[in-house]
Amino acid sequence: MTVEAATIAFAVGAVVCLGTSWVLVSKLEMTGERFGYSEASLGLLAALAADTPEITAAVTALTRHERAVGAGVVIGSNVFNLAALLGLGAVVAGRLHLHRKVVVLGGAVAIWMAVVCLITVTRVVDPVGGLVLVLVVLVAYITVLAGRRRLLRRLRLPPSWVTWLSTAVEEEELELVVAIRPAPAKGRDMVAAAIALALVVGSAVAMERGASALGRHDHVPGVIIGGLVLAAVTSLPNAVAAIYLASKGRGAAAFSTALNSNTLNVVAGLVIPATFLGLTRPSGQTVFITAAYGGLTLLTLVLAFADRGLRRSAGWLVVAGYAAFVACLVVVS
Repeated sequence: MTVEAATIAFAVGAVVCLGTSWVLVSKLEMTGERFGYSEASLGLLAALAADTPEITAAVTALTRHERAVGAGVVIGSNVFNLAALLGLGAVVAGRLHLHRKVVVLGGAVAIWMAVVCLITVTRVVDPVGGLVLVLVVLVAYITVLAGRRRLLRRLRLPPSWVTWLSTAVEEEELELVVAIRPAPAKGRDMVAAAIALALVVGSAVAMERGASALGRHDHVPGVIIGGLVLAAVTSLPNAVAAIYLASKGRGAAAFSTALNSNTLNVVAGLVIPATFLGLTRPSGQTVFITAAYGGLTLLTLVLAFADRGLRRSAGWLVVAGYAAFVACLVVVS
């Protein structure tokens, strides 16, 4: 691919991807409403739709044996999400108000995913083992989000656990109901969602191929192309939506969007494709990105739990953490 063709592919892919991502997210939310999904489940569905660009870009890179780019897109997107969705969201809003049970429930899943991501990338466990570890927790999390007390009791959990989990989900849904409750989808909305999905996938493939070609031409390491350039561009739809929600006082919606997005990135963008395509021996840069993802996740959750949310000062701290990550990654590469 020539430099001119690569530039056009990246630019056109980015514009189409960003434009159609909004359509995809809104139409899939409407589809979920049509089938009676809970507010929390709708949030998970919206995060999956918004993650389509980075997941597609990562899978495309992995299938083309550009594994540094593929891993970088997914893990770099997760670091960017924390800074842009939560850090910048808190800066813009002044404060994100969060219930501690919401932080603990979402945070426990987020930390688990970050740990599994790290031990998979560093080959402490193979991708199959990583897939099992993430699916166990993801299935349990979806069950909790979708269920109510009756369903949770069928799992034969201790009564105190059932009460705590039910309360945590109810507190989250109180915040999410205003933010994401859409009108039920009609037939044309479902068709529009299918068309938008095809456009997002196609444009993300073009964007990844263009960016990788430009990186090779200019001798830019794949981990920079994936972990910084593609990670930021593919995460912009999520970032804009979360900042908007934060500015409207919907802190839990922004929090849910960020953590659910990161969870789905790890599952669908890393461990599932790695199970079939494999991972290369980890480089120092890849390990650094993964460790930064885990560290910034922990910092954000500690700040959110301690203050029942994120103040502007905490938001700036998270953004500064991302800036330090970018600077270090450029230096070590």
